[in-house]
Amino acid sequence: MVIVDIGLICNHKLKIMENKVPIVSVVSSFSGLTMPVIGMGTASYPPVDAGTLKSAIVEAIRAGYRHFDTAFIYGSEQPLGAAIAVALNIGLIKTRNELFITSKLWCTYAEPDLVIPAIKMSLENLQLEYLDLYLIHWPLKFSKEVSRLPVPKEEVSVIDIKSVWSAMEECQLLGLTKAIGVSNFSSRKLEEILSFAKIPPAVNQVEMNPLWQQKELNEYCKAKGIHVSAHSPLGSKGTLWGDNRIFDCHALKEIAEAKGKTIAQRWQICLRWVHEQGASVIAKSFNKNRMEENLEIFDWSLSVEELEKIRGLPQCKFNSVGTFIEPSAELEAQL
Repeated sequence: MVIVDIGLICNHKLKIMENKVPIVSVVSSFSGLTMPVIGMGTASYPPVDAGTLKSAIVEAIRAGYRHFDTAFIYGSEQPLGAAIAVALNIGLIKTRNELFITSKLWCTYAEPDLVIPAIKMSLENLQLEYLDLYLIHWPLKFSKEVSRLPVPKEEVSVIDIKSVWSAMEECQLLGLTKAIGVSNFSSRKLEEILSFAKIPPAVNQVEMNPLWQQKELNEYCKAKGIHVSAHSPLGSKGTLWGDNRIFDCHALKEIAEAKGKTIAQRWQICLRWVHEQGASVIAKSFNKNRMEENLEIFDWSLSVEELEKIRGLPQCKFNSVGTFIEPSAELEAQL
C-alpha cells in the first residue's frame, strides 16, 4: 500500500488501495474511521427497479468502488444488500470488511426510542451485522409516515438533538455501526451537538459542488475535526430538485475543454474540485462507463487559475428542506 501525501487538509491522510480508490482517514472519529474518498450513491428519482440497482452495484464493485451510500428512505438498502451477497458469492470481494457502507436515520424515526430499532431495520434490509457509518439524515422529525410531498409543515419539527444523538452514540457503543455522523446539518446545529456529545460526529454529509461550495461550513468542519462528505456533487440532476445548471455552466465547460475532457466527462471537473476541497464525494450513476469515469480523477489536478475561476461562480443551493416540506420561516430559522 502506497501512502500519498497530497496536503489537502489538516487531520486527513490519503492511502491508495489496490483498487485505486483512495482512503481518507477521519481522525476525529471515536473509532478511527477510514473511508474511501469516492462512494456510489444509490438514491434515484424516480426510483429504479431493484434488479437494475443490484446489477449496477455489482458492476460498481467490479469497477473498484468500495463505499456505498444508502438510506432507509431511498428504498435501496435491500438491493444493496443483495448486491453485496452476489459480490461475495462470485469472488469480487473476499469479505464484507472490504466495503464501507453508509446508511441514514430517516426523519420519521428521529426520536430516541426509535433510533436503535431503525438501524436494526436497516441492517436487516442490508443483510449485514454492522454499518460503517450511520448518519442522521436531516435535523428534522416527522410526526408520522410521509404520504405526500411536500410534507405538511404541521407534521414537521426540529429534532430533540440531544436525546437523538445519545441514541446514535448507543448505536456505536453496541457495535451496530463503526461511526456516527450527520447529514444536511448547519454549523449552528453541529455546534449544538458538540456542546454535549460524548462521541462527536465523524462526518457531515452535505450538498457540495462548484455552484454550492459550502466554504464557511467546510472551514468550520475542518476546524472541528468533522469530515465533510459531499452529496449532489453534480447538482442532483435526475432528482426531484436537481436541474442542468452545472452541466450548462460555461466556466466548467471551458475547464473541461482545456483538460481534454469530453462532454460526458465534464462531471469529472466537479468531482475533482470536491476532492481538492478535502471532502469525500458521493457520486451516483448506474451507467457502467460513467461509474468508471467517475473514478478517473486522481492522476490530474486543477490549476490555480481554474480553481479561482470556480471560486468565483455564482452560488445556488439545489437541495434544501423547502424541496420536500411546506415553506415555514419558523422552521427554517431553527436550522
